[in-house]
Amino acid sequence: MVGIVIVSHSRNLADSIVELTGLMAAGAKVAAAGGLEDGGFGTDFQKIYQAIDSVYSEDGVIVLMDMGSAVMTTEMVLEAYGSDKVSMADCPVVEGAVVATVSAQAGMSREEILSSLKEVGMTAKF
Repeated sequence: MVGIVIVSHSRNLADSIVELTGLMAAGAKVAAAGGLEDGGFGTDFQKIYQAIDSVYSEDGVIVLMDMGSAVMTTEMVLEAYGSDKVSMADCPVVEGAVVATVSAQAGMSREEILSSLKEVGMTAKF
């Protein structure tokens, strides 16, 4: 099963997204990497690396980020992690997390999930 990692500047936000996805896809492998080690706001290389490691399998991992430095830090982690089975998804983090975890639990491949995430948020009107 594809693992999902939620990267956020806020520990509470990342944990809440994981909690929400658990209501819809209780069997999914999902991990939160939110906030700094001291509890402050920000992104932490080691937390992201460990979260990926905790859900990694041969099916791969998809990482969803909230914004800004979460994207930059995740890019550095992926470079250090060195696996072509770990991918970042560019989509709204909450909606994407729900789609990704439900899809992973249903047995979709990493490539299929990434493809479906490209459509997430496309219909939003502001």
